[in-house]
Amino acid sequence: MTTTTRAAVLRTPGEPLTVEEVELDPPQRGELRIRVEAAGVCHTDYHYMTGDMTCRLPSVLGHEGAGVVEEVGPGGRSGVQPGDRVAMLWRPHCGACPACLAGNPVLCRLGRVQAQTGGLPDGTSRIRRGSETLHHFLGVSCFADQVVVSEDAVVPVPDGVPAEIAAISSCAVITGLGAALNAVRDAAGRPLVVLGAGGVGVSAILGARLIGADPVIAIDVDQRRLDAARRLGADIVINAGDADPVEQVLDLTGGGAPWVIEAVGRPPTLQQALAMLSPRGSLVMVGLGAVDATFAVPVNLLVQQQRSIIGSLYGSSNPFVDLPRIFALYADGKLPLDDLIGERMRLDQVNDAYAGLVGGAVGRTILRP
Repeated sequence: MTTTTRAAVLRTPGEPLTVEEVELDPPQRGELRIRVEAAGVCHTDYHYMTGDMTCRLPSVLGHEGAGVVEEVGPGGRSGVQPGDRVAMLWRPHCGACPACLAGNPVLCRLGRVQAQTGGLPDGTSRIRRGSETLHHFLGVSCFADQVVVSEDAVVPVPDGVPAEIAAISSCAVITGLGAALNAVRDAAGRPLVVLGAGGVGVSAILGARLIGADPVIAIDVDQRRLDAARRLGADIVINAGDADPVEQVLDLTGGGAPWVIEAVGRPPTLQQALAMLSPRGSLVMVGLGAVDATFAVPVNLLVQQQRSIIGSLYGSSNPFVDLPRIFALYADGKLPLDDLIGERMRLDQVNDAYAGLVGGAVGRTILRP
C-alpha cells in the first residue's frame, strides 16, 4: 500500500529545498518502511545543495537518521520487526562482496550502486510524486516523515538511547570517533590535533580522549565551537583567525604532532594539517570537499620525513560492530553525546537549519519530523 509523506526535496543546486508531499511505494524484498524520529543536519548534504558534489535529481536529502520500523517487506532475513528502533546507515552491507568479506562494509559495492542510481540497492526508487520519480539520497533520504530503506543499512538502537543520539551517531559521531579509534595508532600520551570543531571534529576529540592522546589540540575559526571543544575534552584550543595555527602547533608540540585529523575538507586546511605533522606523522582526512578539490603535497617532504596521508571514510569503521559499541559507551556514561546536540527544528525549517550550519551553528541541529 502506498504511503503519503512529507519530504525535503533538492530539485536544483543553489536553490532552497522544498518540503513536498510525496508518495512512498511499499517496501520490497529485504526493505523496511521507517517512521523518522530524528535526522541530523550534516554538511555533506550541503555539498550537494550547492553543487559542489552531484547526485541524481530530484532527490530527497538527509542521510543521518533514526526511527521506528513501521513495515517490513517480504523475504526479510535480518529479523527486524515492526516497532523496532533503528539507526539508518548511508552505506549498506551486502555481506558478499570483497569489502564486506574483509570486514570493511563502508566500501560495500552496493554503496556505489545507490550513489550512482539514486535508488536502493536494486537501483530503483520507492519515492515518487504522481508520475515523477524522486531519488533516494545515499539510500537513506531521512529528511522526511517516513522513508523506505534496505534492511542491510540499519542497526538496532537499544532502549535508553534517544533517537537524536542514534541519528548523530550513525554519521557524525562514528565518522569522527571512528577516525580516532580506527585510523590512529599509538597515540596514548602523544599530541593529537583535530582541525575543525564541527560535529565530526568534536566527535574526533571524544575519540582522542578515549585513546589517551595528550594533549588534544582543537583548531577552528569560531570561538563558540572552540569553547564547546574544550568542554568536550580538548586540552588546548587554537583560533586560526587570530594567529597562524601551524606555527602555534609546531611551538606547542616541539616540532609537530604525530597525528592530525582534518575534519574540514578544504585544500587550505589540508595544507595546514600536513605542515603541522612531525617526522613520521600522519594526516587523517575525514572531511569531504568539492568533487574536484585537490591540494599540493610536497613529494620530498613525505619521503624525507616519512609522513603519511590516510583517507578515512565513515571513521574507517564497521558500523555494524562499532555503532553498538558507541551506544554502549553512551549508555554507560562514557560518551557525553548529549552535549553534541544543538538546536531542534521542524522538517519545514530545513533551510533555516542549513543557514545556521554555514553560519557557524554550535552543535548538531536535529530535525524532528
